[in-house]
Amino acid sequence: MSEATSSDTTLSGPRQEPKSGAPAKELVIMLHGLGADGQDLISLAPLFANAMPDAAFVAPDAPFPCDMAPYGRQWFSLQEREKDLMLEGMRTVSPVLEQFIADELKRYNLSADRLVLMGFSQGGMMTLHLGTRLKDRVAGLISYSGMLIGPGEMAREKVNTPPVLVIHGAEDNVVPVQALPAAVEALESEGFTVYQQVIDGLGHGIDENGASMGIGFCMEVLGYAEKA
Repeated sequence: MSEATSSDTTLSGPRQEPKSGAPAKELVIMLHGLGADGQDLISLAPLFANAMPDAAFVAPDAPFPCDMAPYGRQWFSLQEREKDLMLEGMRTVSPVLEQFIADELKRYNLSADRLVLMGFSQGGMMTLHLGTRLKDRVAGLISYSGMLIGPGEMAREKVNTPPVLVIHGAEDNVVPVQALPAAVEALESEGFTVYQQVIDGLGHGIDENGASMGIGFCMEVLGYAEKA
């Protein structure tokens, strides 16, 4: 598969403008999982918008066709799951996603501290990887059913430490639930404030409880709690 670089790839995907109709005061960027596309997570935007009416939401399609399914997109290949190969894949696509984030903040005339980056599964991996390495500190990171790849590399390469929410289904048979405590331990050891939740009975997905926790986290890190 031909890999993209920031100079030859531009991301796009579905978006939802602020429910209030006013200019956006915050931005949530949603990164989908392997074999899906932006439509998968933008469906959560109306739930979040009920609590955050001045937020804009965008869910970019990953740049590569999924190489493990006849449809959908991927951020990087998971055919080989060695840590070094996964890190290489994330590093290759990170400049593309970083440019997209910068363009979206410029579109809405927002600073990075008004951005929450969230992802599911492979998108959660990208969130934890790139979100800790962005030059400007974002408001927060949310990883649903994700994994922190290469905690040692993260410790050496991190630029800042935004608050993090990690949520995982106890019955996840795609990304093992053990990925959550491993991520929490590594992040907390590097000075991150980490909120965590394992949801009983949940497999590889986002349920109503997980969505509600994500909304609450966003409201906290974006200052909604102070306005209430």
